[in-house]
Amino acid sequence: MTDKQILSSVKDQELIEKRRTQMVQGAITLFKEKGFHRTTTREIAKEAGFSIGTLYEYIRTKEDILFLVVDSIHHQVRDQLEAKINLATPSVANFVSVIQSYFHLMDDMQEEVLILYQEVKSLKKESREYVLRKERDMISMLERVIAACLPDEIAKQDVELLANNIFVQGQMWGFRRWILQKQFTLEEYIDGQINYLLKGLNIKAQPDEGFTQKGGV
Repeated sequence: MTDKQILSSVKDQELIEKRRTQMVQGAITLFKEKGFHRTTTREIAKEAGFSIGTLYEYIRTKEDILFLVVDSIHHQVRDQLEAKINLATPSVANFVSVIQSYFHLMDDMQEEVLILYQEVKSLKKESREYVLRKERDMISMLERVIAACLPDEIAKQDVELLANNIFVQGQMWGFRRWILQKQFTLEEYIDGQINYLLKGLNIKAQPDEGFTQKGGV
């Protein structure tokens, strides 16, 4: 599940993955309800379906569980986004499709995104830096899509900025939901954000041909 070494007294790697997955699922449920600091390891063990003693065979501290949760969320986003990226035939339509998939994913995972924003500060410096590297990796995925699909529409030095904008726009649907979800449906939000992106890039949609550069290419 994670590249970062978290100590365990158990040697069976398959069992470690199974138990830690159970911990993550239980912890996410509790963190959504109570937050990291008000959740106890005993509660996490109970939610995961085993004893507190068993829990400490697989981790050493409550922060280890938070790290596993954050790492799991990032892996879910990365894996599901990678599954939607097809650069065999890069095009503006492919670029739009990836953005739509990413925004839908952020809708599905909005509770998890809130956990990231609220609780990452509770990690120690080394773990925070690791999490931030994971986030940069996901932004790099968007950068590759932009560079491949829009080689003529956007300057190379602007690719990173656009990728960060898209990344945050997707997450914003969750952490600004108290106002956005009262004003827009998910599809209205996605269509509006994509419309602004395409206008900013001087690209317009063609109903029969997908998306092409304004004025033709």
